[in-house]
Amino acid sequence: MAEDIVGNYKMVNCILTGQSSQVWEEVEKSSHRHFAMKILLPEKANVAEDREALYHEADVGQKLAHGNIIRIVHVSKDSKHPPYFVMEYFPAGSLGTRLRNKDLDFIKERAHSIFKQAATGLAYMNACGWVHRDVKPGNMLVNSAGELRLIDFALAQRIHKPNLFNRIFRRRGKAQGTRSYMSPEQIRNEILDQRADVYSFGASCYELTTGRPPFRGSTNQDLLAKHIVEKPMSPQNYNKDITDDFAALVLRMLAKKREDRPQDFHEVLIKLKTIRVYKSDAPAKPVSE
Repeated sequence: MAEDIVGNYKMVNCILTGQSSQVWEEVEKSSHRHFAMKILLPEKANVAEDREALYHEADVGQKLAHGNIIRIVHVSKDSKHPPYFVMEYFPAGSLGTRLRNKDLDFIKERAHSIFKQAATGLAYMNACGWVHRDVKPGNMLVNSAGELRLIDFALAQRIHKPNLFNRIFRRRGKAQGTRSYMSPEQIRNEILDQRADVYSFGASCYELTTGRPPFRGSTNQDLLAKHIVEKPMSPQNYNKDITDDFAALVLRMLAKKREDRPQDFHEVLIKLKTIRVYKSDAPAKPVSE
């Protein structure tokens, strides 16, 4: 950026540059504490859609207070600077980045803990009335100690019980999400509940344990069609070390009909507590009564 001071924050290091925004490590001038800032690029600062998405992400994040969800501490709509919000500084790469870098040993060593932490954060978010709509490895940060934070609430949506009024009068924009992880109902742009996040979480677990998503397509439409009609191969086809129990859980989360999936993340967590991810893992300790 042209200047290194934004509000009460000194910009230290650019962590990430996206299509419409950047994430910076920064230091609060008054306290000298480190935070992270997500700020719109100057050319996007006056684009209404980008401003609304950033403010929506910040608004949702401020409503969520959980150890596995990134904490948003301040939102600025000061006209002197592009819109931004400030969040806890969590020095960690995303699981998506670790997949691209083939850092599979790191993921395997922490897989069971990572999955439980992500499911716990999503259970809380859904219980607060929100569906994330973009659950994927790229939106899961994990630091060197194995601690996880869920990020990016730009697509988060209130959970509404389907009824005749919602079906007739709700605004139907284009379906949004990341194609490799979208549930069939999300692709169809139907009213969503927590089971859409369960599907996306299942697709993420599949990729994190096999190194590939459950479906690949020659075109975007081909990929989306496979989510709707094609039965996924067992993750054991790509990783023989995956246990039968974990493979069965992942395939159940990837069920085409939401009624056939675990009904919420509490159900997912109950199952995760009793099974191993990999055959080579140490046996799970029995749960004491």
